[in-house]
Amino acid sequence: MKFENTEVFNFEGAFRGMRNPYDSWNKADSSFGVFSYEPNDDGWDIAEEYYGNPDWRNSEDPEAIKEAEDEIDELQDWLIRQGIRWNKDNEHGTWAYIGPNDMRLAQQLISGGPVHSKFLRQIIVSVDITAPFYWWKEFDTYKVGTVANSCSTMHKLTSYPIDVDNFEIEDFNPDLVFWTNDNGDSPVDYEIKDHIEDHMFFLEKLRQKYLETKDKRYWKELVRWLPEGYLQKRTVTLNYEILRNIYKWRAKHRLTEWHSFCDWIKTLPYAEDLITYKIDPE
Repeated sequence: MKFENTEVFNFEGAFRGMRNPYDSWNKADSSFGVFSYEPNDDGWDIAEEYYGNPDWRNSEDPEAIKEAEDEIDELQDWLIRQGIRWNKDNEHGTWAYIGPNDMRLAQQLISGGPVHSKFLRQIIVSVDITAPFYWWKEFDTYKVGTVANSCSTMHKLTSYPIDVDNFEIEDFNPDLVFWTNDNGDSPVDYEIKDHIEDHMFFLEKLRQKYLETKDKRYWKELVRWLPEGYLQKRTVTLNYEILRNIYKWRAKHRLTEWHSFCDWIKTLPYAEDLITYKIDPE
């Protein structure tokens, strides 16, 4: 299972709207912005947004300079973990600093349940997920608050050779015995890997026969007997509220793919403060 191109949007709009019912915008203490990123400056300009423009720049005291540099590095690392998203060319990024007043109100609303924490729906996440069919069937339970565009099995299944690398094999148990032929003195154990090799050969020959003949009957049989472990990529749009629900109900699921998904959730900005806040997974 793979997660790529994760992006998070609209912290600013979500937190501004969060205060609308209280007319309490004057109490807002979060900051948001866009910056130009120079690869050699290590993002110090972002950290200094909160540290200020310290006098140590003109100081000749090595200890003062070192102390200030350490503080800025620590703050910069925190900002990157929590709110900074880089784009692909590393020239621009966005930052989001959620102040203590705003975070306090946000967590009060989250504690009040979905009726009060509607602002979470306005924090948008986009990600490319590559996962097996059997996991996608479970993910499709979450129809509200999600959108997905998938790679087409119908159009592209026959475009590439079929082998075990096309399938989910992270926790594959090839030596698992699924049948023992007890034929007297010499029982024979049949392991999963023996069946898989035969099935990969069968699928690849169906694919080749379809490309050779263009007979759709071969394509239909290929689709019919394709295992549920076949990997498919989808570009998915979610929001923090649906991710909070998923984490609550799937973090302890017996499918290991859900554990991978919940581990990815915990890498998102402010995940501990907003998504997994006060959740005891079922």
